[in-house]
Amino acid sequence: MLIFAGEAFETSEDYKRLKNLLTDFFRGPTVSGIRLAGLEHILHFTAVDGKIYMRSYKVLMKKSGCRTPRIELEEMGPSFDFVMRRTHLADDLYKLTMKRPKALQGKKKKNISHDTFDTKYGRIHMQKQDLGKLQTRKVKALKKRPAEKIAGTIEDGTPKRRKIN
Repeated sequence: MLIFAGEAFETSEDYKRLKNLLTDFFRGPTVSGIRLAGLEHILHFTAVDGKIYMRSYKVLMKKSGCRTPRIELEEMGPSFDFVMRRTHLADDLYKLTMKRPKALQGKKKKNISHDTFDTKYGRIHMQKQDLGKLQTRKVKALKKRPAEKIAGTIEDGTPKRRKIN
């Protein structure tokens, strides 16, 4: 497991590049799930006051009163203290390596958006609907009374529409 601590890894561009480099260098195989008993070794990188401290820990699982074990970290070698000195990199080459090909990017779909939880939202555009033409169930209770048929008006005062064949 790799752990990066310190605000500099999130804010400074040089430290972000160093984090990418260290992740690429120390990364093992990609796994879908982790067993607690399989976690044996931790590399911890801390950025404080212009220095980077690398410590290596062994994971010890001690017995506890509950089902999950109590986890302790025991420091083991190697331990390093780094200082960032030369940070001038080829910016053009870095931008070129970070660029994704258009084939992998895919086309942006119109009127589709995602929120922070990756829920898909779509926007549709419809014409204004005439609710008078809406087909409803023909129920006896909704039939017009004979008095309304004769008067030719509905309760709201609008004239009754007639179907022309």
